[in-house]
Amino acid sequence: MSLSSDEEVEISDSEIDEFSEIPYLEIQNGRYKVKVNGTLRCPFCSGKKKQDYKYKELIAHASGVSKGSATRSAIQKANHLALAKYLENDLAGDAEPLPRPPVPRVNKSEAKPGDIYVWPWMGIVMKPLKETDDKEALLDPAYWLKRLSRFKPVEVNAFWVEQDSSVGVIAKFNSDWRGFASATELEKEFENQGCSKREWTEKRGDSEAKAFGWCAREEDYSSGGPMGEYLLKEGKLRTVSDISQEKTQDRNSVLDELSDIIALTNEDLNKVQYSYNRTAMSLQRVLGEKKILHDAYADETKKMQQMSLLNIQRILREKERLSDELEKKMDQLQTWSKTLDKKEALTELERQKLDEDKKKSDAMNHSLQLATREQKKADESVLRLVEEHKRQKEEALTKILQLETQLDTKQTLEMEIQELKGKLQVMKHLGDDDDEAVKQKMKEMNDELEEKKSELEELEQMNSVLMTKERQSNDEIQAARKKLIAGLTGLIGTQTDIGVKRMGELDEKPFLNVCKKRYSADEAAVEAATLCSTWQKNVNDSNWHPFKREGTGDKAKEVVAEEDDQLKKLKGEWGEEVHNAVKIALEEINEYNGSGRYTVPELWNFKVGRKATLKEVITFISKDMKTVKRKRT
Repeated sequence: MSLSSDEEVEISDSEIDEFSEIPYLEIQNGRYKVKVNGTLRCPFCSGKKKQDYKYKELIAHASGVSKGSATRSAIQKANHLALAKYLENDLAGDAEPLPRPPVPRVNKSEAKPGDIYVWPWMGIVMKPLKETDDKEALLDPAYWLKRLSRFKPVEVNAFWVEQDSSVGVIAKFNSDWRGFASATELEKEFENQGCSKREWTEKRGDSEAKAFGWCAREEDYSSGGPMGEYLLKEGKLRTVSDISQEKTQDRNSVLDELSDIIALTNEDLNKVQYSYNRTAMSLQRVLGEKKILHDAYADETKKMQQMSLLNIQRILREKERLSDELEKKMDQLQTWSKTLDKKEALTELERQKLDEDKKKSDAMNHSLQLATREQKKADESVLRLVEEHKRQKEEALTKILQLETQLDTKQTLEMEIQELKGKLQVMKHLGDDDDEAVKQKMKEMNDELEEKKSELEELEQMNSVLMTKERQSNDEIQAARKKLIAGLTGLIGTQTDIGVKRMGELDEKPFLNVCKKRYSADEAAVEAATLCSTWQKNVNDSNWHPFKREGTGDKAKEVVAEEDDQLKKLKGEWGEEVHNAVKIALEEINEYNGSGRYTVPELWNFKVGRKATLKEVITFISKDMKTVKRKRT
């Protein structure tokens, strides 16, 4: 049995270890080739872009896939687990060894493995003091640090050697092989100049000699004096071979530690990768379950909505059918009753049978009449509501006329009172106090004035009562309009003569007509909706005030300013029809809600294009709503 990814074999994640033995044996038998022409390849990913791997890359690839890649099947994991076993067990010899840093090679002409040097590497310079030399300057380490700077010493110390009348300088170099190279370079340069240690030994005490230099070795370490003490304190005697061996051992220990750290890091990385893959698989499974639940919920909700809609349609159809059957049976019963009345009973049995049929017919007819009577009551209640609103409107008109008449009467009384007051003033100035006729006339005029004042007060009280009743009537009418708006909203649309219109809302039809001329059928609807939505926001924006006042006095009113920049730009880009639609919306919203600038619902007569009266709305509800319901069912 083969576990090739091309074969349709179903295994679970718990069976991966067991089934990985099959592809492992097939790789050993040569069915799958891992090593091709000296290069390593993954036999289970032949279609991938990357084909050639190094040993570490291939074993990392096999381990990563086998330990839980979220996008791989259980078969692929088993195959790659077998590949990882094969690489670890059968091709371990092909693993690349860790690179060892090269050990610096020491030139035999410069140093012999058996020579004993002072370590850290140090160079010695001896300068005999001449009569013309400045002793203080030569004993300054800074002078020698600058003079020997090309050899890159890390520290320079100067000593006075009394027995040789010379200045001794010890230059300390790095402890690595670069320091050794610098020390040998110093020795070689002085040797080329004929100023080596051998020449110094031969010419010691010669005040005319130059400076001599060499590498510090065992005999310098044991020479005594200030320079020997410094070497004893700061250095050790070592051979080149010992130092090379210690450096090699140090590097090897560091490499071993780094190898262990890399191995632990790779192990931790594999654990993190496995944890990540397991979490990704769990998350993918949870997301899948969530999608299944969401789809099931959406399907169930859609089914319930469809069932609810079907039930409503069925109930409406059933009601319509029962109404039709009721009318038909009433017609049939009336026909049967007339037929039975015309027939004559030839025998007593026939007459008895005829009476029984007639009683049954009367009983059924009575039941149908009761049902018809209930229907008439419902119609009469609607008509009464219409009549009540009509009566209230007539009363309101009567009260308005009465108020106007009372206002005229009040104005007449006020004029008469002013006239009487004027006459009384005249008579007071012209009359004599002893003239009884004048006094009597003034008394009558005063009485008449008081009577007129009483009538004026009564008229003012009646006027106040009528004004209060008029406000109450207007409030009731407005409340009735609000209830009708709330009841009709969403129930009927603009297809009927009477309905609810949102004042200030743009008509989308002009926008759609213009976009159909400029765009395809699919794009026209989207572009029209976007354009309409943008201009609806402009209409509702209280910061935009494209209005101006026309007329004077009581006839002054606000109208849309045609010269507004935005309106002119709209008309130029989209034409007269769209411009007029925006203009109408602006006029409506300025009339109904100029301060808030948001749309307001209103009862509307779409047939004549104006605000609907209560009488029109109630008449529509009582007569036309039956037709609307029948069309909907």
